[in-house]
Amino acid sequence: MKITEQIWESVQTILQSKLDVSTFESWLKPIAFCDETTADKLIVLVPTKFMKDWVTREYNQVIKDAVLEVIGVVPAIEYRVKPFAVVKEETKSISSSHVVQTKIVEQAQPVHEVAKEEIRSQSQEITKKQQVKPDALLEHSNVLDPRYSFDNFIVGKSNEFSYAAARRIAESEDNTLYNPFFLHGGVGLGKTHLMHSIAHQITEAGSGKKVLYMSSEKFLSQFVQSMRTNDMIEFKERFRTVDVLMIDDVQFLAGKDGTQEEFFHTFNALVDMNKRIILTADKSPHELSGIEDRLRSRLGCGLTTEVHIPGMETRLAILQSKAKNMGIELSNDVAMLLADKISSNVRELEGALNRLIAHSQLTQQEITIDTVHQLLQDLFRNYNKIITLDEIQKKIAEFYNIKMADMHSARRSRDIARPRQIAMYLSKKLTSKSLPEIGRSFGGRDHTTVIHAVKAVDKLQAADPSIAEDLKILENLLSN
Repeated sequence: MKITEQIWESVQTILQSKLDVSTFESWLKPIAFCDETTADKLIVLVPTKFMKDWVTREYNQVIKDAVLEVIGVVPAIEYRVKPFAVVKEETKSISSSHVVQTKIVEQAQPVHEVAKEEIRSQSQEITKKQQVKPDALLEHSNVLDPRYSFDNFIVGKSNEFSYAAARRIAESEDNTLYNPFFLHGGVGLGKTHLMHSIAHQITEAGSGKKVLYMSSEKFLSQFVQSMRTNDMIEFKERFRTVDVLMIDDVQFLAGKDGTQEEFFHTFNALVDMNKRIILTADKSPHELSGIEDRLRSRLGCGLTTEVHIPGMETRLAILQSKAKNMGIELSNDVAMLLADKISSNVRELEGALNRLIAHSQLTQQEITIDTVHQLLQDLFRNYNKIITLDEIQKKIAEFYNIKMADMHSARRSRDIARPRQIAMYLSKKLTSKSLPEIGRSFGGRDHTTVIHAVKAVDKLQAADPSIAEDLKILENLLSN
């Protein structure tokens, strides 16, 4: 039996239903079917050697089991390293990086010839000058937090891929490896911790590399200030003579056309000179609204990884590690309560622990279950609400002015199908229900229908700002 791409898609569907979200999204989803597959050998493509080694070691048997479930036999499986896009000659300086976000690269718009010439001439000028001192750069950068290092970063399934990539980048002398490196995820999940860890390791290695870290807001304010003082040449030199440029929270450049234009040219100039770029945002490049298409394509042309919400074990490890560093012994009961109640934000979890430790030290009282409930009742109220599938369906039916029965019906008209898909998407995102359970609650639908709905809504919100806005409003309505 010849293995086809449709069979591989079915295998992917099974893998998605059996594995947790972070594992599937990080390791299995990027695997692509290869047309050279034969009847007795399944050939698949992975974007980097690092991913090939990891998948072969950790998930080969899981993939074999899924193939067996689909076609009844287990063929030999060959993993080939192949970036999923070919970058045109005009952007060849980027083509050496390992491409993960393939669709973004394929949609990349060519840089205007005048802009290319400007970048080339400015890069040559800056290379000749090499006048900016590291101290001058540090005056304009945010101070690196000494608390953030690889040694105290707690690794779990939610962040292991991002951690491994960050560590490899920090240790490598090859700036074209995974360049740019784009970290994305929700607030308080460890993106900034990893970015600071990379900066610390590079600067402490004694290589003499100039590292510049700052937030996108600071980049914006310095750009505006340079425009006001007619000092753009100094601005360009300051940013284009670094070896490693780190910009945190690039989503705040949305809608700032002039700043995006300068950042785009800075990005290309640094890549042309084989300099390292590391970025963070709350969403992946293709999901960032208010960012120019050509800039989005550049942001996603290297390695993009997501830091997910940590699981229970990781949250417990974070709590115990932080308590130990502060000289406090935290009981298992207290740690379990905190990790269970505060589940979606590591920063809030650490903040809650800080509050408890401060109270214990000031009052000389032991941290007990009763103390936790008393001191953190405001935080716990925010996490106590359990969102049900029925509640999601009702709220979305009201929002789009359709009947509750339409959520379970077989009607496929757009005014019914789209709200139903959004309801499935939010059910997957806001509840812990499995795909089959979600499907059954929508009129007995199959789990593949839910997968299709999630993918469709992901594409819709990336292409249509109004859909993205609707989703934000609905999430707030359901969470409050």
